[in-house]
Amino acid sequence: MPDPVKVIGQFNKPSGWLGRLNLWDMNRRHSALTDWGLKQVSISSGDTILDVGCGGGRTINKLAVIAREGKIYGIDHAETSVAASGKINRKWIEAGRVEIQQASVSHLPFADQAFDLVTAVETHYYWPELVADLREVMRVLKPRGTCIIIAETYKGGKFDKKLRRLEELKKYVQYSHLTVEEHREVFVRAGYSDVQVVEEYERGWLCAMGRKPA
Repeated sequence: MPDPVKVIGQFNKPSGWLGRLNLWDMNRRHSALTDWGLKQVSISSGDTILDVGCGGGRTINKLAVIAREGKIYGIDHAETSVAASGKINRKWIEAGRVEIQQASVSHLPFADQAFDLVTAVETHYYWPELVADLREVMRVLKPRGTCIIIAETYKGGKFDKKLRRLEELKKYVQYSHLTVEEHREVFVRAGYSDVQVVEEYERGWLCAMGRKPA
């Protein structure tokens, strides 16, 4: 049986055969969550969008379909994730509609005010400095642009008891789970306006979002 610590670490930075398997499974498991989360924001056909922590690439694919006249960018700090995202989005990349590269949320390789929307699905748990990283996201957003975090695990949610079993692993893997109010607070501390948190308690889903001030 695989070491449970190594398995948990694959959620943070997938690698090897286990990482590829995990990315495939995340694409499958998070599809409905992503659809729900993206419905919480307005996406125009010509938007320029960045997906942070693009993982297996399913979110990029969904965004390319919605923003059919726009451009979608994806970043992930794991080489395995970049490769998987590139494979599933090959047709969009070849059409010039999608670009994917290896990078960190803490140092986004984009100019100021480049994006209408930044998405992050099931990834902010592992960001090195959440408030500082949200400010870095704000840097690349256009004025009144939106950042949305979509998650299926959070403190105080329906599956809170399961999350508590993972507390022991924090000594091995960096991650953090926040309450509904804490999600709101990190956006406010980072300087966002119009901050909202939407909770779908029965499914254990949450999305938090805010706009870059004009």
